[in-house]
Amino acid sequence: MRQTDRVRLRTLAVASAAAVVGALPVLPAATAQAVSPDIVISQVYGGGGNSGAPYANDFIELYNRGTAPVTVTGWTVQYASAGGSSWSRTTLSGTIAPGKYYLVQEAAGAGTGAALPTPDATGTLALSATSGKIALVTNGTALTCTSGCATQPGVRDFVGYGSSASSAEGSPTGNLSNSTAALRAGGGATDTDSNAADFAVTAPAPRGSSSTGGGTGGGGTRIHDVQGAARTSPLAGRPVSAVPGVVTAVGTAGFWYQDPTPDADPATSEAVYVYTSSAPTVAVGDSVTVGGTVSEFRPGGTGGTTNLTVTELTGPSVTVLAHNAALPAPTLVGTGGRVPPATVISGVTSGDVETAGAFQPATDGLDFWESLEGMRVELDNAAVVGPTSKFGEVPVVPQGSTTRTARGGILLQANDANPERVILDDVLAPTPAAATVGDTLSGATVGVLDYSFGNFKLLVTATPALTPGGTAPEATAAPAAGELAAATFNVENLAPGDPQSKYDGLAAGIVGNLRSPDLVALEEIQDNSGATDNGVVAADQTLAKLTAAITAAGGPAYSYRQINPQDDQDGGQPGGNIRQVFLYRTDRGLTFTDRAGAGSTTANSVVNNAGTPALAYSPGRIDPANSAFNASRKPLAGEFRWNGKPVFVIANHFNSKGGDQPLFGRYQQPARPSETQRHAQATVVKSFTDQILAVDPNAAVIVLGDLNDFEFSQTADLLTAGGSLVDLPRTLPLGERYTYVYEGNSQVLDHILISGVLAAKPYGYDIVHLNSEFPTQLSDHDPQVVRIPLP
Repeated sequence: MRQTDRVRLRTLAVASAAAVVGALPVLPAATAQAVSPDIVISQVYGGGGNSGAPYANDFIELYNRGTAPVTVTGWTVQYASAGGSSWSRTTLSGTIAPGKYYLVQEAAGAGTGAALPTPDATGTLALSATSGKIALVTNGTALTCTSGCATQPGVRDFVGYGSSASSAEGSPTGNLSNSTAALRAGGGATDTDSNAADFAVTAPAPRGSSSTGGGTGGGGTRIHDVQGAARTSPLAGRPVSAVPGVVTAVGTAGFWYQDPTPDADPATSEAVYVYTSSAPTVAVGDSVTVGGTVSEFRPGGTGGTTNLTVTELTGPSVTVLAHNAALPAPTLVGTGGRVPPATVISGVTSGDVETAGAFQPATDGLDFWESLEGMRVELDNAAVVGPTSKFGEVPVVPQGSTTRTARGGILLQANDANPERVILDDVLAPTPAAATVGDTLSGATVGVLDYSFGNFKLLVTATPALTPGGTAPEATAAPAAGELAAATFNVENLAPGDPQSKYDGLAAGIVGNLRSPDLVALEEIQDNSGATDNGVVAADQTLAKLTAAITAAGGPAYSYRQINPQDDQDGGQPGGNIRQVFLYRTDRGLTFTDRAGAGSTTANSVVNNAGTPALAYSPGRIDPANSAFNASRKPLAGEFRWNGKPVFVIANHFNSKGGDQPLFGRYQQPARPSETQRHAQATVVKSFTDQILAVDPNAAVIVLGDLNDFEFSQTADLLTAGGSLVDLPRTLPLGERYTYVYEGNSQVLDHILISGVLAAKPYGYDIVHLNSEFPTQLSDHDPQVVRIPLP
């Protein structure tokens, strides 16, 4: 191990590798001068291989701060101890292009440390880790000076590092250590002829000919160097300075700026967010340089651990060079521009994408949008695939996206989560207030690309023009005589305290859009005190208000059956005590078979009455003590009769998707821990229906409700195993399979399943789209209805 206070052997070192950085015209070597017009020593590190050293080798780094390439063939970098006059040399060769580095690898210590990036020259100089002298000399003659070395003939640049250095430009830098280097400011471009002023003592950051620097003369550190072709910055945690660009958008606590002269690599973003913590003083169109620390910010704080990070510059120093500069042109996404991947969000199969490597913006949607982070992005005639949310968010896709719904949305499928989706946000300018699925944003929609809450978001810089697509709420056909009409409808936390307009709207939907079905299984009926957590569990006031509204809307007189849950045991909004309810009319042939005696904890069962199945309790809850229903709604089973024949109905509201990881999240493929409970719930319900069908294989069974899972899910597979139940959403054409729109993905969450004897009938089935596609919603779910001829 080399010690910092030990006199080390100085030997003549000859470069073993040469680098030619670009086939460019070469300038002859210039004469010595105090401030170098081009090549400078940009970094010195002498702790390589020592205890605690991050790198195995010492190194000297050069940088071309000029505007033309410079040949360094025959030049030398020379080293002497802090007070010594004996100089050792490493000979250089090649050319350094403007804005490029040149890395000289020197001696290795006895300890460990990472290998340096590929060096452009190699020598064996053993530098002191704390204090010494480095000269860049335009010839091969060894210096002999102890002091005044910076002005010796042939010296192009000089650095005295450490307080004991006997010679320096101005004053020497601070003392170095095994874990610190002297780095020239401005990414290597700053030269005021004062080592103390020009260099900072910080963590070593070796750069070679493949890297770019931070000066104005040769291009310097650019934003694409900060962003890198990766999901996180290769410079995270490091300081940068004088990074140029043009301000493209200004927020309340920072601004976005973009390089007007991008590189040729589409994988590297050309823009970044600058976090100022308070209102920025810059304006859109300002040409600036920014210094600061490269940071990765994870939105959501401690609750956002599954979010991706956003690259930022923090603690910034901003210099405004000019006003009213032209903004960089936005990158067109879609036909005629960069086309996002069509099906794959991430090719990472397991784990944290931030450590997984394999950055693939051409094939992976997550990486595609990551490569545009912070940049101005344009979508032409974007298609609205989700309604304007209460947060001002509007999901859109570029024109030409595939697997659209019949009404203009985009369909979630088992192997296609639609990576082309992006969400417009109103952080910088208003979004259309009433966008509806099927609308178009005519012309160019332009904004800066950001990320938060598990999604990439285009922060529009001007409100897009909205062209309505004519999407209107649907109405189903009325049931014919002899047809049993059964529906399911999640009414989203309906409580007595809701405005009368919600009750009237739901009533109009049941009467006008669903055409007053014989049976409606309702989900999310809250108790009489709503979300007030006061021990109340009864819901008679909620249901009385709803049935009265239906009658007032011209509908029939509905009755209801339900079982009050235990207080705060069924999940949902705290205090709300949501439950499923059978709402039914008796004027068309449907009656309810009451078998009293069941409470919230009473388990229902199937009784064999001489070959005819019956329920022990009607209504009754299925296996309420089963752990499958912990903090979740218990299935409600009821026995009806249609024109004298039994019909068994089970209303469900399975465990929600809360806790699942986001599609555009940090962990891929996203974990879905919530589905474990739904699988258990489906198994219990399937077992119950099997008991009914074991008594009578031709029994009429309807299982319906909000299953909180897709038609292609294992939950649906479990319910349909063996073919005894048919899941009706699976029977629809692809473009009609959705009951819910989430983050722009049209998807099935609500289901109706029917037993084989009913599926053999010429039934009619309809998902009635009257909520999920619209900005004004009575519920976030669409109802559905099946009409089964049972004369």
